[in-house]
Amino acid sequence: MMADESWALGESLDAFDDLFYGGYGAIAGHADVTIVWQDIETSRSALGYETTRAFLRGKLRHPEIYDIAAIGRQLDALENGDGRTYFETVVAIVGDHDHVTLVGA
Repeated sequence: MMADESWALGESLDAFDDLFYGGYGAIAGHADVTIVWQDIETSRSALGYETTRAFLRGKLRHPEIYDIAAIGRQLDALENGDGRTYFETVVAIVGDHDHVTLVGA
């Protein structure tokens, strides 16, 4: 989505969220955007519980960067069946933007 830009977004979900506010990248100048997520079921599986658990546990090893208490709460919620997977978080971010439609393929 940034192919025509001379800079790259940061590698975070916050940066991904920022993309949908517009003004740059592939969606610049478009009022409404439709994203077609190819192989969405493969992504759902790949970004599911195990990947999310490993991702959060990795963050716990870096207390100098991350809010360990918040990450711990996210991990506890995930392990108790109440938390979001990485996939669910990505879908929620897209869903927070009324002008963006996500279509699974």
